[in-house]
Amino acid sequence: MTHERGVGRRGARKEAARRADALRPITIRRRFTRAAPGSVLYRAGRTLVLCTASVTHQVPAWRVGTGRGWITAEYSMLPGSTAPRKNREREGHVEGRTAEIQRLIGRALRAVADLEALGERQVTIDCDVLEADGGTRTASITGGFLALVDALQTIRAELPDPARFPLRDSVAAVSVGIVDGRPHLDLDYQQDAAATVDMNVVMTGRGEFVEIQGTGEEGTFTDDQLQQLLTLARRGLARLADHQRAALGSRWPSVGP
Repeated sequence: MTHERGVGRRGARKEAARRADALRPITIRRRFTRAAPGSVLYRAGRTLVLCTASVTHQVPAWRVGTGRGWITAEYSMLPGSTAPRKNREREGHVEGRTAEIQRLIGRALRAVADLEALGERQVTIDCDVLEADGGTRTASITGGFLALVDALQTIRAELPDPARFPLRDSVAAVSVGIVDGRPHLDLDYQQDAAATVDMNVVMTGRGEFVEIQGTGEEGTFTDDQLQQLLTLARRGLARLADHQRAALGSRWPSVGP
């Protein structure tokens, strides 16, 4: 998988000693901006992503008249998120990696959505990376879900059936990999660059897989190693779901049946 560049000198310093099965420190700040109905500043270690959710009453042309909504995502690494500076992507000139991550975020969020309950509305999740130190796509999914919940709560009274919330479950994502011959959870940039196996796992709050992206960077991996990585990811994702639940507080019960 394509590696992200680090954050310069700060990224070059090793993260404080962390167990191979430990997540990086997570901080979540909801309602970070005022204009978007959903806005979350999500930090995992030194990776920092601003996730906003906006709602419009326009759906793609192929959705018009179906009574079903749509959830899509846009992703960007801002120029100052890495060192050296990353060139700004212009509309119509999106890098292949960016397009792939945007599709991944959208798929992950739609996997837990009830698009019929949304009605003919589109929710756009914008994920802007302010600082990159590995795991920006997984942070975008985990934080983007929180922004989505807040946005949907804002328009709940306008939905076809306000009692039917347009989310069936939560969703989060985390990276795992084999570094120095051992499975590791939630890779930072240095670990990702050194990993011989790199994997991103997306899972619902109920423990069902949405997507698994895994590859051997400079080698292969066995079935046993695959199972070890998936077990490690599952444990990390359960903890991320706890972080999401704590951040949403009273809004959490609106998710699922």
